[in-house]
Amino acid sequence: MANQYTYWAASIKLSSAAQKYCSDAAITLPYEGNLLDLTVFVSCYNEAAFIIDTLNTVVDAMKEINKTYEVIVIDDDSKDKSVELVSNYINEHPEINIILRINSKNKGLAQNYIDAAFLGHGKYFRLICGDNSEPKETLLKVVKMMGEADVIVPHYLSFEGKSAHRQFISKLFTKMINLVSGNKIRYYNGLHMHLRHNIMRWHPNTRGFGFQAALLCMIIEQGFSYKEVACITIERRGGRGNALTWKNLRSVIHVFLGILFRRMTSWV
Repeated sequence: MANQYTYWAASIKLSSAAQKYCSDAAITLPYEGNLLDLTVFVSCYNEAAFIIDTLNTVVDAMKEINKTYEVIVIDDDSKDKSVELVSNYINEHPEINIILRINSKNKGLAQNYIDAAFLGHGKYFRLICGDNSEPKETLLKVVKMMGEADVIVPHYLSFEGKSAHRQFISKLFTKMINLVSGNKIRYYNGLHMHLRHNIMRWHPNTRGFGFQAALLCMIIEQGFSYKEVACITIERRGGRGNALTWKNLRSVIHVFLGILFRRMTSWV
């Protein structure tokens, strides 16, 4: 497998004028020179009941790891008190490197995920959902693996609180993606830890349910390394979900076709 260093390896020649603005390292080592180790993107849409616990979980976990980090909260036009709560949290914790972006209209998780990658300063990037679904122990387990592979891919030993039919849909989705991609990933819609530059470089053009699978498959197709890790997650919403919508169905079809067409192209 390739890795973050071998993929961009190349011979570079710069003119005298170009040397004023660029360097060999800037072209061949795009993952270096970041201000921080990790960008944590916290998604927030009507998460007033959970958002402060989510932030506390992130901060408490990162205190136990010798890594520099930032927290980027993107509120996606919430109708509850989420913005007020996060704003107060920032005022009460000036020592934490945290940014709150308040969208003027709802953009959806996938678009906010990409936007947060461009806003961030970390070498690595990870989504944390604002519903506090990931225990501190899981976050620690994943982040401690930073640098062991280009992508850390969690798969979940248990889905506490997740209904049986949603677990069935998740398993079916995973099997279908593996079928068309040729991969053997255990779970695609987890909270992966990516190199932030790879999200900016290969972010998918789908904006629905399957965006994380599309991104992971594209990065694996490029030859980047990945490592899976067993974790636990907790469903805080009483089994409610929006996986079975026409928008997400269209997104899933889009992802399937995109993966299939790229694989067929590689055969040709």
